[in-house]
This record gives sequence, C-alpha cells and structure tokens, in this order.
Amino acid sequence: MADTWIRITLAASGVVVTMAGAVMYVLPGPGPGSGLPVLLVGLALLAAGVIALGVDHPRR
Repeated sequence: MADTWIRITLAASGVVVTMAGAVMYVLPGPGPGSGLPVLLVGLALLAAGVIALGVDHPRR
C-alpha cells in the first residue's frame, strides 16, 4: 500500500511542478524560456508517476 501512495505522490507533485513551470514559462521573467527546465522536470515527474501506477495496476 505504501508503494501506491509514493506513486500517487510522484504523479501529483509532477502536476504541481508542471503547472508552476508553465506559469513561469508564460509570465515575463529574467529571460525567455526561463520556466522551460521546470516544465520539463514536472512533465518527467508526471510521466514517471503515471507509468509507475500503470505498471502496478492488476490486469483484468
């Protein structure tokens, strides 16, 4: 059960980081595309969490 919560937390944190990166990318800041690294890390976290949840899902 604890492994499932870790995967859910990974996916949820990926959503939060992706949204923060998107906001940083769109809003004017120190340079063009300054939120792109944060956006990419968030997408990677989200993908890892969703893939980990899918791999553990029992087949029906």
